[in-house]
Amino acid sequence: MSAESTPAEVTRSRPVCLFLPSFGDGGVERMMTNIAHGIAEQGFVVDFVVGPPDAPYLDTLPASVRLHHLTERDRRARRRFLHDYVERERPAIVLTAKTDDDRVALAVKSSQSGDTRYVLRPGTTQSERWSARGRNPLKRWWERYQLTRLYRRADGIIAVSHGVAEDVAAITGLPLDRIRVVRNPNITPELEQSALAPLDHPWFAPGEPPVIMGVGGLRLQKDFATLIRAFAQVHRQRPCRLLILGQGRQRERLRRLAGELGVGEAVELHGFDPNPYRFLARAGLFVLSSLWEGSPNVLTESLALGVPVVATDCRSGPREILQNGRYGPLVPVGDVEALARAMEETLRQPLAPEVLREAVNDYRLDVSARGYLEAFGLVG
Repeated sequence: MSAESTPAEVTRSRPVCLFLPSFGDGGVERMMTNIAHGIAEQGFVVDFVVGPPDAPYLDTLPASVRLHHLTERDRRARRRFLHDYVERERPAIVLTAKTDDDRVALAVKSSQSGDTRYVLRPGTTQSERWSARGRNPLKRWWERYQLTRLYRRADGIIAVSHGVAEDVAAITGLPLDRIRVVRNPNITPELEQSALAPLDHPWFAPGEPPVIMGVGGLRLQKDFATLIRAFAQVHRQRPCRLLILGQGRQRERLRRLAGELGVGEAVELHGFDPNPYRFLARAGLFVLSSLWEGSPNVLTESLALGVPVVATDCRSGPREILQNGRYGPLVPVGDVEALARAMEETLRQPLAPEVLREAVNDYRLDVSARGYLEAFGLVG
């Protein structure tokens, strides 16, 4: 260090590395992209290790974020890549957000003697995930054992909600005060701009019935079957439509279900769209029907856009975001009748957009980025 350099300046010059080579099109990827964006805007060097160069969301990053593309699926190749990167760049922090990437990063940590700190970002309530997937006791014990070993080796843990933090503490036995909670950076300067993008879809034309929306992968966690069943009940009471953005293996099953319930013409499984906000901003209602969550991004984003919401009271996130139902009804997981009632009541008497936006101030990009930097120990 030169005589003129301060420790803060030296720390700021060392990269913050986000390690997410298994890059898809989900909420984790979107939030890690936003985290990279926010930290870069705070004046820090950011390196982002990702998969293919055409992966979703990467085109939203500022030019200052340095992308490192790693396309090998083999864990050894990923470990070797990260090991060489750490040796070369000496990042201050390596942040991971998926369990397989956590394992790779902590294997690199154990093989090196530098002062890089390795931080894990759990994004869901793992115990609820195990329960919903019917893990047998032996399998659950083994996964709990593996996660406990993993988390105890990390230099830091940042949870996306208090519910996730409590779940990690219960699984691993770690003290709750060792787990920091930083809200997801959902609300970005680009969110409102993206919401204003044109949308050429006949359902959203003036005078059409309200569109109810669901967003997420077509998989067990999101429980879109319950949403479709609840929608069928609402549809019998009033004209409305249901549009679900997302793709996944349950697509054909959900399409058949809508047909069997007599609402096939009123339900559209639209697939993945890189800009869901232009749909959300024009929706009459957003519904989160999940069996479990960490901190559901699209629920926060819907509120930020002033869109009325209904959510299952799953662990965790919805109750925290909606502040015990103040900003939208919470219904029991899997309860079709309760969900249908809440949807119909919210369509009939929605909260004002300015009230809904009050709920999500802590989810702004600048607030979240500052929270991550404080948790990393890079700012006071």
